[in-house]
Amino acid sequence: MSGDHKDPPIISQDYLHGLKVVDIGDIRVARGLSRRPHSACRHRAMRYDEKERRVWCADCETDVEAFDAFLIVCEHFSAAANRLEKERAAIEEAKQHNLIRIAAKKMDEHFRRKNLVPACPHCKAGIFPEDVAKMSSVNREWEAVRRARKDKP
Repeated sequence: MSGDHKDPPIISQDYLHGLKVVDIGDIRVARGLSRRPHSACRHRAMRYDEKERRVWCADCETDVEAFDAFLIVCEHFSAAANRLEKERAAIEEAKQHNLIRIAAKKMDEHFRRKNLVPACPHCKAGIFPEDVAKMSSVNREWEAVRRARKDKP
């Protein structure tokens, strides 16, 4: 690069879609817009050489600018983080669904016993099958608050 050549400035933009900001540990990378032409190749087969300090694409056989390589890594990292978050949410949902199935199976096991009936975990009174038909529902959040107040000294 010659000393008199200046790259165009990066212009801050509000983007409607795509990667805006990427957090990589303690590093935060924000997206901007530069007026520079780009190649049609997505550079998905990048290679690097530590001795030459160069990154190139094996598909189009051209050098990849450091920023472009960095951007590809950021996009890949962001997509992987989004996938992991979705998987974590799906696992949490499955755990909650499984908890309900386990509770229903446990109640079924208790009702199948001949000489015993299940007991209420709070008052320890027995629950008969005909009692279940008369049961009502309570808001989960309200019940959690009520129990928390009851447990406080």
